[in-house]
Amino acid sequence: MGAAASLDWSTMRNEPVVQIQGLVKRYGTKTAVDGLDLTAGAGITAVLGPNGAGKTTTIETCEGYRKPDAGAVRVLGLDPVREAGALRPRIGVMLQSGGVYSGARADEMLRHVAKLHAEPLDVTDLIERLGLGSCGRTTYRRLSGGQQQRLALAMAVVGRPDLVFLDEPTAGLDPQARRATWDLVRDLRRDGVGVILTTHHMDEAEELADDVAIIDAGKVIAQGSPDELCRGGAENTLRFTGRPGLDVASLLKALPPDSTAAELMPGAYRVSGTVDPQLLATVTSWCAQHGVMPDRISVERHTLEDVFLELTGKELRG
Repeated sequence: MGAAASLDWSTMRNEPVVQIQGLVKRYGTKTAVDGLDLTAGAGITAVLGPNGAGKTTTIETCEGYRKPDAGAVRVLGLDPVREAGALRPRIGVMLQSGGVYSGARADEMLRHVAKLHAEPLDVTDLIERLGLGSCGRTTYRRLSGGQQQRLALAMAVVGRPDLVFLDEPTAGLDPQARRATWDLVRDLRRDGVGVILTTHHMDEAEELADDVAIIDAGKVIAQGSPDELCRGGAENTLRFTGRPGLDVASLLKALPPDSTAAELMPGAYRVSGTVDPQLLATVTSWCAQHGVMPDRISVERHTLEDVFLELTGKELRG
């Protein structure tokens, strides 16, 4: 958090900050969460899913706002419903609605929340860091959407939680505020705070998360680090540029059996298949043997958005 607003939270632990086993939650005849299993360790866990997938219900159950119909939920080792009194002081919750009285001024609301905790962050420093200094005396209802988002984030972290739930923390923010929020989230991780992040921005999850859980139809359908999930998706593509008219058939013979090679336009070549260090070495070795100096070699990785769409489909959902 920097020298002015240094955090002194507990150090990272080995045990999970969130552990869910067989969670079921129904609303009448609709099953929102259907036997979901999820474990989140220290660091930043991004929970992704299309609309109606069950992620919001899952997070609200972890926060103690929903009671499970079946299954077990533990947050920091505690039951979020039965042991809410012990858990609430240890977690921070950022809600899209903000949880702020519409007539309250931004600074007075943040200072009120700070007084509810034994060792809060320095409110003035936090306001400055999140760019709220110019709107401190403005009532909540008169703040812009981005300012309301930043105030909600400040209220979630001001009490020095051990675990913070962030719901779409950069929704509606301009690029500068988005980057400032990313830096703050990274600082939370650095200081040993567990972060559960829900977002519709795949680049945000890929940039910040140590672990990603993708939820659909009330279940976790994939979980792993961004790199692991991207490696588990479609094969990557290697591209290089060189002189036109290279012997692509000769290059193909040097490549593994599952590979393809083509000259897409004069001097622009694409190699597809299982792109790993061995294949890259094979291509560069072939170029050296044939006196080819590639102008550029690039590996186009599968993105987290590609993986998300492959797993959950591309159709729009209400």
